[in-house]
Amino acid sequence: MEDLLFKYRNNHQPESGCLLISEPHLPDNNFERSVIYLCEHNEKGSFGLVLNKPSDYTLNELMPGIDLPFSVGVGGPVETNTLHYLYRNAPPIEGGLQVVENMYWGGNFEEIISWAKEEECENDLLFFVGYSGWTEGQLQEEIDRNSWIVFPDATEQLVFNTHKKNLWKEVLKEMGGRFSVFANYPADPRLN
Repeated sequence: MEDLLFKYRNNHQPESGCLLISEPHLPDNNFERSVIYLCEHNEKGSFGLVLNKPSDYTLNELMPGIDLPFSVGVGGPVETNTLHYLYRNAPPIEGGLQVVENMYWGGNFEEIISWAKEEECENDLLFFVGYSGWTEGQLQEEIDRNSWIVFPDATEQLVFNTHKKNLWKEVLKEMGGRFSVFANYPADPRLN
């Protein structure tokens, strides 16, 4: 019965700048009720960052000598010893890759830190340890199995300003219709 309730057909294909929303009962602790910002998607594979999974660390705890107490999220289970960042409203950053208009990831770390120290950019810069990655065709297979809902309208507001604890529900509500119902579905229906 539960399988029928959550069967749906994605009307959108994944692309850079979209959100991937995990289905309500995805049986993977790494991605349970997660929202992933897809930074890159092409014939070789996909790269994204989980937006709503906080870590227990701040940037200055992970990077001694960097006096910036930015929160750090868990971008995914791949290479958790690496640091990644999304940003907007920044001066040009060497090596930064534009995902969509005014939203970038990566680039010269020293330039990012210099910008962060000079400007009030707490709402324009997100740090992550690790990332979420898929090999060629793997993401599409997961989408075809209904593991992910593709949401093409990843606004700056959703990515940078929505409280991360509420992001999964907020995106589903924004999608409307049956997805609004999913947003209120309990994590464990047996406890309802």
